[in-house]
Amino acid sequence: MMTLLWILLMVIVLSGLGALGLSQMYRNPRIPHRRTPAAVGIAFEEVRFPTKNNRSLYGWWIPAAGSSAAGSSTKESSATEASATDTSAGTPTLILVHGWGRNLQRLMDYIENLHPRGFNLLAFDSRNHGSSDRDRFSSMLKFAEDIMAAVDFAVELPQVDPERIGVIGLSIGGAATVYAAAHDPRIEAGVTVGAFAHPADVMEGEFTRRHVPSPLIATLFRYFEWRIGATFDAIAPENNISNAKARFLIIHGDQDKVVPVRHARRLVRTASQVSAELWILPGKGHSDCHTHPGFWQRVVEFLSSGNVEHGASAEE
Repeated sequence: MMTLLWILLMVIVLSGLGALGLSQMYRNPRIPHRRTPAAVGIAFEEVRFPTKNNRSLYGWWIPAAGSSAAGSSTKESSATEASATDTSAGTPTLILVHGWGRNLQRLMDYIENLHPRGFNLLAFDSRNHGSSDRDRFSSMLKFAEDIMAAVDFAVELPQVDPERIGVIGLSIGGAATVYAAAHDPRIEAGVTVGAFAHPADVMEGEFTRRHVPSPLIATLFRYFEWRIGATFDAIAPENNISNAKARFLIIHGDQDKVVPVRHARRLVRTASQVSAELWILPGKGHSDCHTHPGFWQRVVEFLSSGNVEHGASAEE
């Protein structure tokens, strides 16, 4: 009996150590940006705004092209300072969200292409990324909380029409966009690129590729859920999208090896009464969808239309 107890104790200890080691292995890198919109002649303001756990997020506030507020100042500012110059109401505002281990520089292509098309833009670093505050560990839930904090910041700006707020999220940022929209009715439209439907499915695939034993994967899941403070089922985008008031454009490359394209199909299938359009891009992977011909036109048309039919799909 004692031998069996010792064996069980060793299994628990080794599983715990393995979980801790793998969680450290998968801690996201923290990389500061090296390029700003000024490099391409786009005026912006550096801003900081609060998020959960008394942390702050670093971001770029970029008023729409032609706005009198689009000065050349790049000083760090509060919501009040960033709001100092009012412009015409009604301009749509897009919140831009990077992926895991990246920073707001990843969104430069989006800034360059969407800024001249008449959108206010707010790009930010999620917690534990770029120049934003550290907060223990990163998770999809934290990304979603940061998106809602960005909405809080944006709606205080006089340039922002609170009825015209959209979010564009990449990878985990896209998954968090779905969750945020399900919990924040102020988000009117969401565009996801390479978003997953369920975090456990993506993690299990990654652990399996790294030859992590199945019993340890189960232990890891329980450990990560404990750290997050919620089950994966509770936060899974496919289990939340039907609660959103927002309409969605779900974009995915059919050659995505990080998040297989089946995740996009699952998101649209579970959207229920939500307006959700699926756009699958041939030959594209996880990080190059924006290079597809017609990408920007399609995104802008979606954000401008407001007439997406439920369950519509497009596969080229």
